[in-house]
Amino acid sequence: MSKFEIPMQVAEQVAQLGQRVRIARIRRGWSVADLASKAGINRNTLTALELGKPGTAVGVCFTVLWALGLDRTLNGVADPDADLHGKALEAARRPTRAGKPRKTSDDYDF
Repeated sequence: MSKFEIPMQVAEQVAQLGQRVRIARIRRGWSVADLASKAGINRNTLTALELGKPGTAVGVCFTVLWALGLDRTLNGVADPDADLHGKALEAARRPTRAGKPRKTSDDYDF
């Protein structure tokens, strides 16, 4: 059985998120135990997040950001309005002109 490996760019972003969480914790003067307690998680789980371990659950990430008061920074993550590529694909599938709705055979039935 092979182990799932994440792309290098994703691993770097996960590590960067962990570093940001650590910096936010330190700026608040909180220990690992303090933040873990506020987030309702185990210290080892928080340490794994701060070390950028990719197996850390997304719910843990969101909860830790909430405990730090940084949950509003998540509003832009995967925002459909910011998805320019997706919008372009959607627009390409739209009909080029609008047509009149076709009448069904029973439209003239009295």
